[in-house]
Amino acid sequence: MNHIKSLLGLLLLLVLESCANSTKTEIYQKERDVITNVHSLGTEIQTDPVLIGSIARPCVLGNYVIIADFNSPDRLIHLFRKDNFKYLVSTAYAGQGPGEITRIGHIGTDENRHKFYVSDHGKQKIFSYDIDSVLSFPNYMPTVKIEMNTVQFPSEYQYVNDTLSFALAIEPTSTSTFKQYIAKWNMQSGQFARMKYQHPDITKKRISFAVSIENDIYVECYTFHDLMSICNLNGDLICNVYGPSWDSKESNRVHHYGDVIFCKDKILASYSGGANFSDEYNPTKILVFDLHGDYLKTLDVGYKIVDFCYDDDNNRIIMNLNDEIQFAYLSLEGLI
Repeated sequence: MNHIKSLLGLLLLLVLESCANSTKTEIYQKERDVITNVHSLGTEIQTDPVLIGSIARPCVLGNYVIIADFNSPDRLIHLFRKDNFKYLVSTAYAGQGPGEITRIGHIGTDENRHKFYVSDHGKQKIFSYDIDSVLSFPNYMPTVKIEMNTVQFPSEYQYVNDTLSFALAIEPTSTSTFKQYIAKWNMQSGQFARMKYQHPDITKKRISFAVSIENDIYVECYTFHDLMSICNLNGDLICNVYGPSWDSKESNRVHHYGDVIFCKDKILASYSGGANFSDEYNPTKILVFDLHGDYLKTLDVGYKIVDFCYDDDNNRIIMNLNDEIQFAYLSLEGLI
C-alpha cells in the first residue's frame, strides 16, 4: 500500500511539474467570455471640414492626432488637435513630384524632435515632416529621411532613435509572395537584426505587432491564427497565448487578430474570428490582456474596427471604423 501511495505521489508530482512547465511559456485559453458591451460609450469624432476616405490610420504625436488618408486625391495626411479634435491642416501631397507621395505607408512618430516620418512605397523613401513647420507653412515640403531598398524594408515600425527602431520587416520572395518578421532596424545603416524567436508551427507568418520600451516587451498578434506571442526586446520568448480557435494549419479563411497596442500595463488587441472574405472580416471586439498574456476581458465595441491607437494623456483609444460612423474615441477609465 505504501508503495502504491509513493507511486501515486510521484505521478502527481510529475503531472504538476509538467503543467507548470507547459503553462510557463504556452498558455491555452479555452474561453474568453468576460464581455463588456461598450457600444454606447464610444464618442463620434467629426473631421469636418475635410473628407477622409474609408481606408485611414490614426496615430498620436504630442498634442496632435495625425490621420493618414490612403485614398485621398490631393493631401494624404490630416492633423487635428488631440484635446478636442479640431481640424488644423492637411499635408503630404499625392503625386510623383519632389516631396510628393505616390503610395503612402506607415507613419512613424518622433516625440523628442516633434517630427513624423512617412513611408512612400512607390518611391521607396521615408520622408521627414517637422510638425511645427507643417502647421506654420501651408505649402511645406518634407525632406528625405532615408532611402528604402526593395530587398528588405519596414512595412511598419516603432521609432526609438535614428539607430534603433522595432520594425515589421518585409522580404519579397517573388512578385506576389513575401516573408514577414520582427527585427531591430537601424535607420542610418539600413541594417535589420531579426528577432530570435519564431513560432515553430507557423509556416506563413502574417502579424500585427506592438512594442513597449517601458516594459521591455513586444507582442505579435497573428492574422490567420488564434495566437499571440509575447517576447522581451532581446527576442526571447516570454509566452505564446493560444485562443479557443488555435490551429497551426496554414489557411487564410478566418481573420483572427487585427491591430494591437499597449495601454500602460495592458495589451489591447482587436479581434474578429470571422470569415476573411466577407463582411465579418473587420474586428468588432477588443481583447484585453495583462503583460503576462493572461486574458482579462473583452470590450465589445459593436463597430467594425479598421485601425486604432492609444491616447496616453487622455487614457482613451481613437478608432477608425468601417461603419455608420467613421471615427470615434473610447475612454478607458473604469473599463480596464
